[in-house]
Amino acid sequence: MSTGFGSPAALDDQIQLVLDLLEQGRAPAEVETTHVDVKEEPGRRDRRGRTLPASRENEAAAEYLAGEMACMANTPGGGAIVLGVSDDGVRIGTELDPEWLRHRIFQLTERKLTVFARQLVLDGCRLLVLSTPEAWEPIPYRGRYRWRLNDNCVDIDLTSWNDRRLHRGGFDWSAQPSSHSLADVDQAAVDVARRYMRESSNGSGYGSDLVTATSEDMIRRLNLVDADGRLTNAGSLLFVGTPEIGIDYIRREVPGGDSTHRVPRDGRPWSDGFSDDFGPFYSRRQLGSRPLLQQFAAVEQAMDVANAVVHVPDGFAVHQINSIPPRAMREALVNGIVHRDWNSRQPTTVEHVGSVLTVTSPGGFIGGVGPSNIITHPAAPRYRSLAEAMAAMRLGEREGIGVDRMTASMLSLGHPPPVFSEVDGPYVRVTLIGGEPDREWLDFIGMLESSPQGDLDLLLLVDRLLDHGWADADSAAPVLQRPVRETLSMLQQVVGEVRVNGMPIMENVHGSPDGHPPALRLSDDVRAHFARKLGRLATRTGRESVMLDYARARGRISSTEAADLTGVTASHAAQMLAALADAGHLDGSRPNRRGRGFHYVPTT
Repeated sequence: MSTGFGSPAALDDQIQLVLDLLEQGRAPAEVETTHVDVKEEPGRRDRRGRTLPASRENEAAAEYLAGEMACMANTPGGGAIVLGVSDDGVRIGTELDPEWLRHRIFQLTERKLTVFARQLVLDGCRLLVLSTPEAWEPIPYRGRYRWRLNDNCVDIDLTSWNDRRLHRGGFDWSAQPSSHSLADVDQAAVDVARRYMRESSNGSGYGSDLVTATSEDMIRRLNLVDADGRLTNAGSLLFVGTPEIGIDYIRREVPGGDSTHRVPRDGRPWSDGFSDDFGPFYSRRQLGSRPLLQQFAAVEQAMDVANAVVHVPDGFAVHQINSIPPRAMREALVNGIVHRDWNSRQPTTVEHVGSVLTVTSPGGFIGGVGPSNIITHPAAPRYRSLAEAMAAMRLGEREGIGVDRMTASMLSLGHPPPVFSEVDGPYVRVTLIGGEPDREWLDFIGMLESSPQGDLDLLLLVDRLLDHGWADADSAAPVLQRPVRETLSMLQQVVGEVRVNGMPIMENVHGSPDGHPPALRLSDDVRAHFARKLGRLATRTGRESVMLDYARARGRISSTEAADLTGVTASHAAQMLAALADAGHLDGSRPNRRGRGFHYVPTT
C-alpha cells in the first residue's frame, strides 16, 4: 500500500503553487520541485517530434508513469506529476482515463502503489495531476527502487530507504543497545575523550567534571549505557570500534596528484606517522575495529598537519592564520560522522587537496534539511544519542549551530561559504575552499561597529553584495535562508545600525519608486575599500550585468537606479540602458524613451 505518513496538505499546496506559476507563463524547469514534476504524456510524439492524437489508454505512458510515481512514493513526503505540459511549456494536454491509468500503475508496481488522479483545465487544456503520499514500504518498479534526489529519480538501496523511514518515525538506532558492555571499552578511546574535554573546558564548565570521572561513570553520564549495563550503538562506535573503517582521510598536494598521506595508511597500524600527543591509544588492533574517537583524533591531527599556515602582515606585526579555519574543518568532520548512515559499509571520506577539504558521508539529507536551508533549519540529527554524546565531549555543537559557525568562520577570512550537496548514493558532501585570507575582508571585519564580528547574516549579506552589487529582501532571503519578511527586517536593521568609521556600510538604492520594496547597495566608503574585489563589476560588462540582474529581479530599472548601482553618471547610465534596450534585453516604458518617470522593463 502507498498510504503512508506523508503530508498530503503540504503536497497539495506545492501542486497548487506549481499550477499557479505555470498559468503565469513560467517554464516547467523553473517551477519543478523535489516533490512536483511537470511532464508531457509519453508516447505522444512521432519520430519527427510531431504530436500524435490523444487516446484514453496509452501503455507507453502507463509504464513510464508507473516508474516515476513509484519514485515519488519512495521519496520522503511523497510527490506528484502534472501531466500534459511539455518541457518548453506548451500545453499538449492528455486524454488518458484516470481510472484506467490508476489501475495500470497498480498492476505495474506489483499491486503496491495506488495513486490519486484528478483532472483539471489549464489555459483551456485538459491535464491530469497524479499524486501519492510517502509509502510505508518501498515500491519497486522492474526490480529497482528509486527516489527523488533534487529533481531527478535515482536508485536507492533498501537499507538507506528504511533508515530514513525509521528516522521520520522517531527511531534512534544509536540509542539502541549493542552487543558490547562496559568491559569492552577501549581505555585508549576514553583517554581521547578526556583529552578533548580537558582542552575545551579549561577546568570549568560542563565537561570538567566528566574529565575526572571514572571511565564507567563518564560513559554512563554520556547516556551511552542502558539499564542492563550494555553499551548503546553510539557507545559501541565511540569507545569499542566501528564495524568497518569509519573515516578514510586522503591528502594530495594538487588535484589528480598522488596521495602524500592517508589515514588509515595502507593497512598499517594507526600509530605509523603520528605523534604520541594523544597517549597510547594507537594500539595495534585491526583497523576496522578501532573506536570512532581514535579514528576521529587521528584524522583531525592529519588535517591540522596538512593545513597550511599563512603569514598575514598587520603593520609591524605578522599574524599566522590557517588556510582553512580549524573550527570549520572539525565541524565538517563531525557532521560527516554524526549525520552519516552507520548502516552503510562505506567510510566517511575526507579528501584534503591543496587548500580544499571535501568530506563525503554515506546517507543523504534527512529531516527536511537540505542545501537550501541547512543554516537555519532546526537540528535534525540522524542519530540523536550519538550527536548529544559528541556535543558533551565538546566535539560538536549541542545547539545545532555547527553549520552556522562553520560558515561564519570561512566568510570571516574572505573564503567562500561551505558548499553542501547531495550526490547519488546517496551521499552528503561538504566542501571547504581555503587559501590565503583576503586582506580587504580582514580589515573590513576589524572596522565593523555595532555588530559582532561573527554575525553570519551580515557576512552572508555583504558577500552577496560584493558578488551581485545589490540586494533586496527577495534576493537575500535564499542566501540568508530566512523568510522574506524576516530578511527585510534584518536589512533595515543593518542600514540603521551597522557602521564602519561611523558611517553606514549600506545604503538604499536611489531612484527606487515609492511603494517598491527597498534595495540595498554597499556604501561609497565600503565600495572604495573593496575596490579590488569589485573591479570586475566596474567594467562595462560588469555594469551591464548588474543592471540586467536588477531589472529582471525587480521588474524595472531607471537611469537613476542604474547610476547609483554602478557608480556612473546618470547620463552614462541612460546611454547604457538604451544600448541594452537596442540589443533586445530591455523595453522602454514609453516608445519615445523620455519623460518623468520613464524607466525600462525586462524584455519578455
